Amino acid sequence: MFGSGRCASLVVGLVLILGAAGLGDAWASSARANEPVHASREAGVFRVYVGTYTSGGSKSRGIYLMELDAGKGTLSRPQLVAKSADPSFLAIHPSARFLYAANEVGTLSGRPGGGVSAYAIDSATGALSLLNQVSSAGGYPCHLVVDPAGKNVLVANYGTGTVACLPIESDGRLRPASAAIQHKGKGAVASRQEGPHAHSINVDPSGTFAYAADLGIDKVMIYRFDSGKGALAAADPAFAAMEPGSGPRHFAIRRDGTHAYVINELANTVVAFGRNSTTGALERIQSISTLPADFRGGSATADVHLHPSGKFLYGSNRGHDSIAVYGVDSETGKLSLVEIEPTQGKAPRNFAIDPTGRWLLAENQDSDSVVVFQIDAETGKLEATGVKAEVPRPVCIQMISRP
Repeated sequence: MFGSGRCASLVVGLVLILGAAGLGDAWASSARANEPVHASREAGVFRVYVGTYTSGGSKSRGIYLMELDAGKGTLSRPQLVAKSADPSFLAIHPSARFLYAANEVGTLSGRPGGGVSAYAIDSATGALSLLNQVSSAGGYPCHLVVDPAGKNVLVANYGTGTVACLPIESDGRLRPASAAIQHKGKGAVASRQEGPHAHSINVDPSGTFAYAADLGIDKVMIYRFDSGKGALAAADPAFAAMEPGSGPRHFAIRRDGTHAYVINELANTVVAFGRNSTTGALERIQSISTLPADFRGGSATADVHLHPSGKFLYGSNRGHDSIAVYGVDSETGKLSLVEIEPTQGKAPRNFAIDPTGRWLLAENQDSDSVVVFQIDAETGKLEATGVKAEVPRPVCIQMISRP
């Protein structure tokens, strides 16, 4: 099903975690082939946190951690750093002191709805310590972000079609929702769009507007966002409408805020928008396919990200099992297809680009792997490096620099 469902060794402090994780001989033998000799700090070493699905027969037990040597493109052995139920999507606080995970479940502590877990990050080892867990103010939360000011977690609940704002205390703990909004409506595809399904929520670089892509109602909802108050209110216009049956899923916005991109799960397209920074309005300027023109099989998109340079955009296809690569026109924001590269696995639900812009890590959810690709700085093209880590049912990657 393509709908919402259900990361060489580290420093000595994490060796004990490996023993507790019980990762198995298969993972260890795979990782040994990729063991790096750590590069200097100048070359860049990043901690790679991986959110996973633990239900549905998965071997996962929660959130895993690897290290990416950005000088070599190598990954360390994945290690379990937090046991948790379906911690699918992750977000890291701007201070790099806290991590938040969406517990994509329908019932939490015996009550209907999902949750968001707050963790403290050990600066020396990268290990996670649970701070608290609160309701996500809806069912099956599948995406979350921390606002630029670091004052709130915003979460999208797929199951109930709601979005919510959870204030962050000074110690990283979460408070109950200060705002929760129920989306309304339905779409053209009865099997997937019988009601609202909020699939992502993002905040613009200024921290003034929040954008929630709702697969079920074919809209990107636009909210005015007050970080200090933890408040969400409908903007004017209140949404950008997509073509019927599109199924908007994930959203990416340029650092200068001038253009934004939505990847559509059901239509297998990316839509480019011009953006009004005053009103938050999105003006459609282009729609482009994520699939080869001659492809006739079943497929559904998942994730979309801009390269740190802003010159390229990437989107993932599940079914075709590939990453579509586009060039971005710096003036118009329009996209031009560069290539469509296989991810060497099944169902690349999500992926991440490291902060240096040299590497793309593709998560193949249905083949339990994270595969490293090198990014050509001139063309944006991807080249498989042969580096692969085995992580069960990977869903989301977030990276921070290792101190």
